[in-house]
Amino acid sequence: MKRFLLAAALLLCVCCIAKGADTLSICSPSGKICVKVWMDKDLRYAVYENGALIVQPSEADMLLDHDRSFSGNNRITRHSTKSVNDEIISPVPEKRKKIKDTYNQLSISFSKPYNIEFRAYDDGVAYRFITAFKDSVTVLNEVAKFRFPASSAAWYPGIHKREDADIFHTSYEEQYPLRRLDSIAPTELAYTPVLVAPAASPKIAVTESDLDDYPGMFLSGTGLAELDAKFAPYPLEEKMTGGDYPESIVTKRASYIARTKGTRTYPWRVLMIADEDRQLPASDMVYRLASPSRIGSADWIKPGKCTDEWIVNVNLFNVPFRSGVNTASYKYYIDFAKRFGFDRIMMDAGWSDATDLFKINPAISMDTLVAYAKGKGVKISMWTLSNTLNRQLDGALDRFNKWGIDFIMTDFIDRDDQKTVNFYYRIAKACAAHHIMIMYHGAYPPKGFNRTYPNNITREGVMGSEYNIWSDKVTPAHDVTLPFTRMLAGPFDYEPGILNNATQKGFRMIEGMPMSQGTRCHQLAMFVVYDNPMQIFSGNPSQALMEPHFMELLGSLPTTWDQTNVLQGKVGEYIVTARQHGSNWYLAGMSNWTPREIEIKLNFLDDNASYKATICCDGVNADRYPADYVLEDKVLAKGDKLKIKLAPGGGFLVKLVKQ
Repeated sequence: MKRFLLAAALLLCVCCIAKGADTLSICSPSGKICVKVWMDKDLRYAVYENGALIVQPSEADMLLDHDRSFSGNNRITRHSTKSVNDEIISPVPEKRKKIKDTYNQLSISFSKPYNIEFRAYDDGVAYRFITAFKDSVTVLNEVAKFRFPASSAAWYPGIHKREDADIFHTSYEEQYPLRRLDSIAPTELAYTPVLVAPAASPKIAVTESDLDDYPGMFLSGTGLAELDAKFAPYPLEEKMTGGDYPESIVTKRASYIARTKGTRTYPWRVLMIADEDRQLPASDMVYRLASPSRIGSADWIKPGKCTDEWIVNVNLFNVPFRSGVNTASYKYYIDFAKRFGFDRIMMDAGWSDATDLFKINPAISMDTLVAYAKGKGVKISMWTLSNTLNRQLDGALDRFNKWGIDFIMTDFIDRDDQKTVNFYYRIAKACAAHHIMIMYHGAYPPKGFNRTYPNNITREGVMGSEYNIWSDKVTPAHDVTLPFTRMLAGPFDYEPGILNNATQKGFRMIEGMPMSQGTRCHQLAMFVVYDNPMQIFSGNPSQALMEPHFMELLGSLPTTWDQTNVLQGKVGEYIVTARQHGSNWYLAGMSNWTPREIEIKLNFLDDNASYKATICCDGVNADRYPADYVLEDKVLAKGDKLKIKLAPGGGFLVKLVKQ
C-alpha cells in the first residue's frame, strides 16, 4: 500500500525548478521508473529508476517549415495524467496471446498547436509528438537526443555504406559490436534498436514504435556518452540499379524529412529498461505502443513453418532428376514438407523473371505445382522483387489468389525514408484485402508494424543464415546477441536449420553447401528462441531425410505461443527460453563459443502432472564434430531439474508434452 501511495503521489507531482520552469513528472504503475519533463529554452526530459538518474537530461524537438519549432517561443499551458490497465489480444502471438498494457501517461499541451505524450511503464519510457495544424506541414528535422552516464557502451549495429548509394540505403543486416558510446562518431549511423549498457545497471534499449508516414530513426554518436537521432531526407530523385535484382536508389534528397498531415501523432521514441538481461527478449513494449490492427478479422492468417531452397541453391542429391529451379525439385520440396509437418514451401527468386511476375521460368509448370501441393495439403509461397510487386501489385495479387497463394515475400527494399515507409503500408494493405500474408526482406525491423498489419507476419532486417554463404560474420556470439537487440523491435526471419555444422576453426564458405558456425542443436534452438510466427527451414532436405527423428522433432515445433519466459541469459553469451503452446512447453538454449552447463528448474510446469520430455542436446563429441547430438525421451514433472551441457557454440531443445 505504501508503494502504491508513493507511485500515486509521484504520478501527480508538479514542482518548480530553480530557473522557474515547470517540471512535470510521471511514474510507472509500481513507481519504479519515473520521467521528469520541463520546458526551458527547449523541451527536456530525464529518466529515473528507483530514484537514480539513468537517462540524463535529453532534448526532444520538432523543426517545421515557416520557422516553426516545438521549442521556439513555446510554453506549457496545461497537462493531464491518466492510468491505463488494459489487455491486448494478439491475433498472431509471437510471444504471448494476452499482452498486459499497463502504464501511466502524461499529456502536455503548449501555447503552440503541439502536444507531447509520455508513457511510463514498469519496463520503460516512451514519448511522442502530436501536432494540430489545419494544413499539412513539412518536417525539416526532428531532434531526439539520448544522454547516458559517462563510460556507457552500446551494442551498435553501425551501417557499412554501399558504394552505389548514400548511407541511408541499407539492408539492416549488421553485426552488433559492443562499443563505448564516446567512441562513436557523428558521421556513423546505426539503425535501431541500439542497446545501451551503462557501467551500472540497468540496460536501456533505444528504438521506436508506430512508424507511419514518416522516416525511420537512425542513431549516430557525438563523441560523448549519448546518441543522436538522424533521419533520411525525403527522396526527390531516384534511379534503378542494374543487375539481377534492380532496386531504386535515391540520387537527390530534399532539405526536409517528411511532408505530412498537420493533425497527427508521430512515432514513439522508446527507451526499454531492464535490470536483468533476460528481461529484454520477452518484452513486448514496442508492440504495445503500436497502432491497433487495421485489417479487421485476422482469422485467415495462418502462422507455421516453411521451407526455402535459396540458401542451399536447390543442391539436392539422391534424387532421380536434375535439381534446380524446376517443377521436379519443387515437387520434392512439397513431399518433404508433407513428410515432416511443414505447412508450406517457398518458391524463391528464379520462379519468374525478377522484373515481370507474369513471365514464369519455362522450367516450371505452376499449374502442375499448384495441383500437386493442393493434393498434399501443402501451401506454396512466392518470392517477389519489391519494385516489380509495386508496379504489378493488383494483377499479381489476383494471380496469387488464383493459385491459392496466401504468403509472399518481397525483397530488396533497403530504405526507410518517408516514401518507402509508405510503400510498406501500401503493400500490406493490398495483401490484407487479398487475404495474403507478407514478409519483407531487405527491410527495417517491424517497430510495431506487425500489430497494425498482422498479415506482415515476419520480416528480415537481420544478419542471418544466408551470410554463411559468403562470410564468417554469423557467429554463435552474434546469434545470442540478436534476442537482446534486434528482436526487441519485432520478429525476424533468420532462416535457421543449416545441417552442415562447423567449429570455429573448421568453418568454410562453400556455395551450395553452406555451413553454420556452432552445433546442430544451436541451429535447432533458434526455432524456439527467436520470435518468428513463420519460421523458415533453410537446410538441405536431402540431408534432412537421412535424419528423420531429428526432423520430426523440428517439424513438430509451434511458431506461436501462449506464454514466453526467458529463464536465463546474458547479451552475447547465452540464453535459455521457455515457451508454452497449449498444455505443452518448449525449452531451448543457445551459447556463444564458451562451453557451459545449464541447470533449469521446471517450476513453471503444472502441479500433479507428468510430461513426456523429448530432449535434443549436444553430443559428447560436438566440440569436434558439431553435428553430433543426442536425442532421448524422459518423464519429468514440476520441481524436477534439468542439467544440460552445451558444447562451444552449443544449444539444446526440450519438448515437454503433458500426459
